[in-house]
Parts: sequence; structure tokens; C-alpha cells
Amino acid sequence: MGKLQEFDITFANNKVVYGPGESIIGTVKIRTANSLHYKAIKVNCQGSCGISNKMNDSSWSLEEQYLNSMLSVADKGTLVPGEHSFTFQFVLPVAIPTSFEGPFGKVVYHVRAAIDTPRFSKDYKAQRPFYVLNMLNLNEVPDIEQQNCAVTTKKFNYLLVRTGTLMLKTRSDLRGYIPGQVIRLSTEIHNKSGKDTGYVLASLIQKVTYRAKRPVFDLRTIAEVEGAGVKAGKHAEWKEQIIVPPLPQSALAGCRLIDIDYFVQISLKSPEAVVVLPIYIGNIPVNLSPTRSIPTSPSPVSSLVPGTTGVMPSAPPAEEDPQDELCAGGFASEEIPTKSHSQQDPSGQPVTMSPSAFSQAPGAALLSGRRPDASAPLFCLSTGATIPFFTEGDVLPIPTSCSLILPPEYSSCDYPQEPPPTYEESCSSVNSSFNSGQ
Repeated sequence: MGKLQEFDITFANNKVVYGPGESIIGTVKIRTANSLHYKAIKVNCQGSCGISNKMNDSSWSLEEQYLNSMLSVADKGTLVPGEHSFTFQFVLPVAIPTSFEGPFGKVVYHVRAAIDTPRFSKDYKAQRPFYVLNMLNLNEVPDIEQQNCAVTTKKFNYLLVRTGTLMLKTRSDLRGYIPGQVIRLSTEIHNKSGKDTGYVLASLIQKVTYRAKRPVFDLRTIAEVEGAGVKAGKHAEWKEQIIVPPLPQSALAGCRLIDIDYFVQISLKSPEAVVVLPIYIGNIPVNLSPTRSIPTSPSPVSSLVPGTTGVMPSAPPAEEDPQDELCAGGFASEEIPTKSHSQQDPSGQPVTMSPSAFSQAPGAALLSGRRPDASAPLFCLSTGATIPFFTEGDVLPIPTSCSLILPPEYSSCDYPQEPPPTYEESCSSVNSSFNSGQ
């Protein structure tokens, strides 16, 4: 670095995640071996979003800026050999989006320091990123504590002759979740035909929309669980759950170039039938009313408390709700066994979350007994979760390469893609199916 032995930026208390309206306080540290003449020492705090139609392209086609503040911490002078420190402080705007990083765009924040030297001399620059978390309170979303439900029917036809029908219905316990909580799913399949169905698949899907001149839809499967098929003429129920990993919150409030949506999709193979439940991912969980009934299954809260049973991605105990009997004629329902779960530990053991696994900030935690890989990235590029993986307190970010928390990198997506249907579209398709069957 020439005359400089050290040129670095540090934040007070090693803090790296900030909220809108907070102050960023830090220090520029400089150590020189020789005298260094300068015209000014400046610190700049910037935040912006950039998107492109090309994957991993740093030449953005569209940009928007959220923050650009400049502060001069020292005017013209000379740095004598030794150590020097210059403090700075910036106040973040109250309406800025959460940090995000995806293959077609990102929302990034950083502090830059520069030493302007006299003419023909070398200028020096340093940079340090920080991260913004604009909390999404799920309690502010209308009807968030209500069950989410969708249903569709499928007709079997052979040579224009109707041979049977199939009904696929699914519901989730809530409409919104935070990282670490469990999405409890209950699916019913009524096979009124003489043919066995294919397997049933539940998927947690992230859809990121990059609003470039040619919009890009990036669809990624975050987690999957597969169940067996249903025999001919049988009515079966399937109860499963998906642990919500560290994910950016829905919507990405304050950003006009990137939208984030989440869906739980239940699909049946042979015949093909699909229902979609739109859900919200936030940072502050739903406050359930005392009269709100919760399906019987392992509690996401108890799984995070020391000494309690951990979350196991497998079928919870069956619910007993006589109002949900959909089986015509009162026939007993069969239980669909689960064949595979993407969140199951490869060893086959139940997945147990560390007590400090999740906090309000969507940072990832490490599984008990597993050490982080020092070479692992600080970002989860497959989901866009760019909040560093850290523990609470004055500590540095902790990277993790845990396969449970970081979903695998999926193949490059072709764009534009057709996004999953909205809730309203699902309802309209159900109505049209019922009308055509009458």
C-alpha cells in the first residue's frame, strides 16, 4: 500500500446490521511508515439497488439510490509516521430496503474512505460493507393469522369418456412465518377413479421479480417434501411441515426494482394437479389470539428453547377436526407416508435446531456440534439472504456452509419465467373447475 501500512474502516462495537433511522458510528484507522501529505480525508456512506437482465452482471441496466452522504473528517495537512484515527457518524433514512443479493440484482450498502493526495500522487481508498434490516411485522398484514386454504378438482377422461375425478385440497396453519418457524401443511386427496395417482410433492418456492425493461422472474425451490401416491377409489390425508430457513422478507419494502414473493405449492403427479398457497416471510412473528387453535405438532418455539425437543421434518400427529371431513359416504381416510424430505439430516436423524438458531434478524445459525467452514461465503446467494450469519452480541459475522440452512445452488434459470398463480387466480381456476363439472 505504499506509504500506508494500514487503512481500514471499523464500526462501533463491531456492529454490521442496522435498522432504518439508526446511526452508523465508526472509525477510519490509518497507519503510515512515512509522512503523507493530503488534501482531504473523506468518508462516504452509500446505499443503492441495481438490476440487470444478465445473470451476475455488474453493469446495471437500472439503478436507484437510497443513501449518498459525504463527510470530510480531515482537511489539508500531513499525516506524520504512526497511527491515526478519525471518527465518523451517519444517520440512515427511515425508509430504506433490507439488504439483498440475487443473480440479477442486489441492494447493497457500504462506507468508503478516501485520502485525496496532491497532484500526481497516489490516492488511497478503503471500503467496508454493512447491512440493513427493515423489519417486516407480520401482524400488520391483514388476516395473517387465518388458515390458508386452496382446492382444485381434476377430471379423468379417456376417449371423451369421463372415468373419474380427483380432488386435491391443502391448507397451512398460518399465512405468515419468520425464519425458524414451521409451516404446517395438511393435504387431502380424494381419488374417485379406478387409477392410482403419482406421488405428491410440497415445495416452498421463492419468486424474485427484477423489474428491468424486460422483467426477470427468478424461481427457486427452497425446500421440498415428497409423499406417496393414493390408491384408486381411496381418500387419503398427508400432514407434513417445512422449516423456514433464513430468507429475505416478502416484498422488500422501499425497493421499486425488486419484489420478493413466497408460495407453498402442492403438486400431484399423474394426473397433474396443482394448488398454490401464497405466504409471507417476515421478521416479527404473528401474535396468535388466545382463542386461536394450533394444529397438534412440535412447537417451533419449544424447538428453540434449551432442553426441549427439536423440530423434526416429518408428519406431525393427525388433527381431529370433524368439520374437515371431506370423504363422501364417511369412508375412513388413509395416511400418506412421507418418502423424502430435503430438510432431513443425511444421517437420517431428526433435525434439531440450536437454541440460539434464530433471532428477529434473519441470520442463520449452526447446527449443534457442527463448526462453520472458514472459507464459506457470508452470503446465501441461492436465496438472496445477505444478512451475515452472526450470533448476538459484539462479535464478528460467522459464515456457515450448513446444507440444511443454505439450500443447494440450483441450475441457472431461463427467463422470463411464468410465475406461480396468485391466490385470486387459484380461486378462479377452482371455480371454473367446479362449474365445468356441474
